[in-house]
Amino acid sequence: MLPDKDGTRGELGCGSGATCRGHSEDTAVSLFREYLRIRTVHPEPDYDAALKFLDRVAGELELPMRTVEVCPNRIVAIVTWEGTDPRLRSVLLNSHTDVVPVFQEQWKYDAFAAVKDKEGNIFARGAQDMKCVTIQYIEAIRRLKSEGRRLARTVHLMFVPDEEVGGHKGMEAFVNHPEFRSLNVGFALDEGLANPEETFTVFYGERNPWWITIKCTGSPGHGSRFVENTAAEKLRKIINSFLDFREREKNRLNTSECLTLGDVTTVNMTKLQGGVAYNVIPAEMDVSFDIRIPPTADLQEFEEQIKEWCRVAGDGITYQFAQKHMQQDVTSTAESDPWWKAFTAACGAMNMTLKTEIFPAATDSRFIRAMGIPAIGFSPMNRTPILLHDHNEFLNEQVFLRGIDIYHGLLPALAGVPPLPGEA
Repeated sequence: MLPDKDGTRGELGCGSGATCRGHSEDTAVSLFREYLRIRTVHPEPDYDAALKFLDRVAGELELPMRTVEVCPNRIVAIVTWEGTDPRLRSVLLNSHTDVVPVFQEQWKYDAFAAVKDKEGNIFARGAQDMKCVTIQYIEAIRRLKSEGRRLARTVHLMFVPDEEVGGHKGMEAFVNHPEFRSLNVGFALDEGLANPEETFTVFYGERNPWWITIKCTGSPGHGSRFVENTAAEKLRKIINSFLDFREREKNRLNTSECLTLGDVTTVNMTKLQGGVAYNVIPAEMDVSFDIRIPPTADLQEFEEQIKEWCRVAGDGITYQFAQKHMQQDVTSTAESDPWWKAFTAACGAMNMTLKTEIFPAATDSRFIRAMGIPAIGFSPMNRTPILLHDHNEFLNEQVFLRGIDIYHGLLPALAGVPPLPGEA
């Protein structure tokens, strides 16, 4: 059952008003919930509404916002807080505006009503991925400006489209645009994941997504015969090879205390196509896999393994990549690295415990790192179940508010990194 309107139903939640259970709601929480109600959901995200919202917020911050149309109807927005020494390389705070679809029948509340329950949990698509981070950036800067603070390095807030569908018409296109180069980025923050424990997870690299379709061709015939050399027989061998490898990697992860999901290669069969009728043996069948490969793997060697699986399965087998990322750069976590040193020192001053990992999926950070720019994936959400893309995605308002405090401490540290070699 859904709320009657705007997230209210008896005492289960708060609507669009500023009070809940007799207490005033923090204005940052109200802004967060307002942003969550904008339906930037695929396949038809309301990007115009999001841009109007962000433009209004930029006006409140008294900061300029400019927009760049990187592809038709795909606009990147940049809000800039100029530093006292704009010659230094800037700090980029990146976030994406789009969210993934929902299966509304599986949700407790309307996924775009931003209902807050009596425990302060805010339910909405994008609550974790990643509209929370967008508003946390904004509110941290609002607080710093209200304190009269000025930072040495320029800080850019960037809001990009289409991350949830691969970023091809968003960040991937924008990093090659002159406007991106003009930002003079030295270091970037982007999204991470929640952590159910007290620890905060920090991601310094990502696995490469390979989306591959393998086409098996063979002899057609009547469904009543034992036809030799069929596409289905070859398809079975291909599937077995891929899934046997999947099982080996799964066992490697489960039997090692040192490995995380980002350290192994995952393989999942995601599509199976072929056939025209029950009594016709098809001349071709396709199978598709989603493969995620850690930066420690030899990518050429892995593709050779795929070729060998195809060779062993028989003749008439070809493959094609829908996506094949080869970027294996990682951001330095050495104590001597000035950006990492500033990040960890600020977190330490706030008594935060960090855990470094390779991000198991893919974010826009991979395009930034490919430009030679260090990037960290970080969403300040501890004591929180990982619910991105899941039913009933939520974030507790106290975790959200602490995230603002964390960025309030991080931004001066990062924007205060002393001039580096090669900087003016």
